[in-house]
Amino acid sequence: MRKAVFVLAPLVLLAPFLFASCLGASMDISIRPDGSGRIVLEYRVSQMLESLGRFEGNERWHAIPVGRADLERSLARIPGMRLVSFSSAASADSADGKSGGDLVTRAELGFANTDALVAFLDFTGNRAEISRQNGANRLSIVLLDPSAKIENVDLLSFIREVSAGYEIRIGLNLPGTAGLETVPATVPGVRREVSGGSVSFAIDTGEIPQITDGLALEVSW
Repeated sequence: MRKAVFVLAPLVLLAPFLFASCLGASMDISIRPDGSGRIVLEYRVSQMLESLGRFEGNERWHAIPVGRADLERSLARIPGMRLVSFSSAASADSADGKSGGDLVTRAELGFANTDALVAFLDFTGNRAEISRQNGANRLSIVLLDPSAKIENVDLLSFIREVSAGYEIRIGLNLPGTAGLETVPATVPGVRREVSGGSVSFAIDTGEIPQITDGLALEVSW
């Protein structure tokens, strides 16, 4: 069964790991009418991947280099962001159903305004922005650059195999009637849902390296 999970770091920063690991990730964002809100984050990584890293003599390095201390340091640099809760534990089952369980890390964050939200999503200031025009809001997020692609057929096949059962998902609850578009408009494997003030986007992790034209989200409300 495919598992919807949440990401512990901005999705735009995870691309290198998505290309090379058994990783599932997602992010749920709730925005209130005053611009404040919360983010529920989690990532799920196969314990098989962790074991491979230890066998290679990298015991002191985590497969995904983000923990509570990393998150707290990042949030300290962003005015209006705070950590509400954090947990990390091993699960008995895995998303692929065969790799011996996953390591699951979950966090809840609060943000005071949309400037703080955008700064957390993308500290570079180049991949995420919120604009307002004619009374409507629009959140733009670049998830994948066109240059971030893998052309090795054997490597693509391997990534699809080890990523089976994992997915990337983003959900938003917004204070108004919501809309969701992807750029390009048609992306194979993308699943979209729009209902009232809620939108969600999902794609299997193994499909991401096969995207050749980049991928961005446009959310309006």
